[in-house]
Amino acid sequence: MKKRFPLVIASILLLVGSGWYWQANASKSDGNSTVAPPPQPVSTLTLTMQSINFSQQLPGRISSFRQSEIRPQVDGIITERLFEEGAQVIKGQQLYQIDDKRHKAALNSAVADLKSANALLKTGQSREKRYKDLVKINAVSVQEYDDVKADYDQAIASAAVAQAAVDVAKVNLDYTKVYAPISGHISRSFVTEGALVTANQTQYLTRITQLDPVYVDMQQSSSEAMGLRARMMSNQAVPVHVILDEKTNTRYPLAGEVKFSEVTIDEGTSSIVLRALMPNPDGLLLSGLFVQASLDLGKRNVLLVPQRAATRTPSGGLVAWVIEEGKAQQRTIEVDGAYKDSWIVSAGLNEGEQVIVEGYQKVKTDSPVAAVPWVKKDVSLHLIPNNKG
Repeated sequence: MKKRFPLVIASILLLVGSGWYWQANASKSDGNSTVAPPPQPVSTLTLTMQSINFSQQLPGRISSFRQSEIRPQVDGIITERLFEEGAQVIKGQQLYQIDDKRHKAALNSAVADLKSANALLKTGQSREKRYKDLVKINAVSVQEYDDVKADYDQAIASAAVAQAAVDVAKVNLDYTKVYAPISGHISRSFVTEGALVTANQTQYLTRITQLDPVYVDMQQSSSEAMGLRARMMSNQAVPVHVILDEKTNTRYPLAGEVKFSEVTIDEGTSSIVLRALMPNPDGLLLSGLFVQASLDLGKRNVLLVPQRAATRTPSGGLVAWVIEEGKAQQRTIEVDGAYKDSWIVSAGLNEGEQVIVEGYQKVKTDSPVAAVPWVKKDVSLHLIPNNKG
């Protein structure tokens, strides 16, 4: 037993020493062989200036080019309606006939008064001429001539009044025929034959609306209106397209043009009213229809960055990652609106720089990256049929 004890002690010491030697060598090896992590693969886009067509979407409402509410000009009974409701009428077309018997009688009476006044005028003229010759030879007194001259002047005035009465009677008689003042679509009739109408009534008989062309009335914020006004003052046309249905993006096939801009800003909404003129030969655009108007503001060269390449900071700003000397760097960017699925960059990035579009979530500042060109994928949605019955 005593002979085996030293042998056991020696074995234990040998094992402990071997462990120390292995641990020391392992620690030394770890300290001298630190390996740098491989570059993080990312997808990048090289920025280039692109020419895009700027447009602005504004809510709008269709209003008629002309609209006339037909009202009677004389009193009387409606005896006839001479148009088909909802039809197209032309300017000068007769729409109603008002009973004209009383107005014909008034005209005949005025004509008779005019004849009598003209007869007196003729007599007074002859008498005034005769007395004028007599007063020259002192056959009559000057006072007698003055009396005759006064009677003649009175006859002239009476004839003028009688002529005016005839003219008024003719106008009133003509007013018994109600004509269309403009061409357009006529509404339903609000009176029927036999209805009594008066010259000062508030209810109109019918209404005519001209729908070719039509106006598109829009409201634009005052801050955005300055550039548009500058373009209009330089005689540059601003085309306007109308989107009838935003859900289906249905666009009206014809284009209009901005024709008018208010010169005052609404203090309540801080907006300005714009008016565009739109052709409407088929009458598809109806008065009162709400639409979405798209203003074509022309082309401009800009830097576009995919929106997926930028992220929001807690303060609401936008940041993007770029590659500088093979390493990732973060940039704060400023944008001037959006174009499709991209941001329009106004500051923070320059042409020719590489922006990381995919993979920036795994990089840090100054970390090496391996860049490959980013390819935009066209993702299409397909409906999967339900075969569960």
